Amino acid sequence: MSAPVRVLTVAGSDSGGGAGIQADLKTMLALGVHGMSVVTAVTAQNSLGVQGAWELPVDAVRAQYRSVVDDIGVQAVKTGMLASAELVEAVAELLAGTDAPVVVDPVGVSKHGDPLLAASALDSVRTALLPVATVATPNLDEVAQLTGVRVESEEHLREAAAAVLSYGPRWVLIKGGHLPGEAVDLLTDGTAEHWLRAPRHDNRHTHGTGCTLASAIASELAKGRAVPEAAAAAKEYVTGAIAAGFALGGGIGPVDHGWNLTRPGTPGA
Repeated sequence: MSAPVRVLTVAGSDSGGGAGIQADLKTMLALGVHGMSVVTAVTAQNSLGVQGAWELPVDAVRAQYRSVVDDIGVQAVKTGMLASAELVEAVAELLAGTDAPVVVDPVGVSKHGDPLLAASALDSVRTALLPVATVATPNLDEVAQLTGVRVESEEHLREAAAAVLSYGPRWVLIKGGHLPGEAVDLLTDGTAEHWLRAPRHDNRHTHGTGCTLASAIASELAKGRAVPEAAAAAKEYVTGAIAAGFALGGGIGPVDHGWNLTRPGTPGA
């Protein structure tokens, strides 16, 4: 039997299972690829927020990455929480030496507003990590953190995209989910534009959406899809996951990563 398509996530662990490494691996399974992981940090996290976070040593992160890539190989890599400048720079160096598309989710804060990236690491994200990204997937808060551009309406998405593209990713997907109205994202490489629209679901249980979207894009890229097709398929998958999100604990519950596995004809089913 031939080996399945393989995707590697380099991110933090979410003990509550809704975001981070756990969300990434669930997404990869749901979309029919073999997920592997490099844990960069451990968080104490639940539906109410992040109670603690501990980053792993750079040597431990590098060893995990080399262990997987050198033996098993990868068809795509997704990055999430990297916490410190040292981790950002080490991971960027590893990615630069890997012949596979890279999806960078420049995680800055959690769904609950808890910081997951040191302020001192922002410059490393701009100068080291974004230049090696095939696709960068910032939300509006992360756009503001990285570029200073504050998006108040759909008309500002182009300005935000241009600002992020100036740091070197091949494509950027600006996630407009925090804007009022329908959920609209802008995918562009500075030339072509793809507006990805979906109905907004009245469901507050959306923990893990950013991790899930980035992992879905990486999974589709690993299958050989071009960036626009991969992003469109990922948007469809995450929209369904948001619609099926469920209550868990006393706060914000997670999206349902397995929603498509029980509905014939849906992504990954």
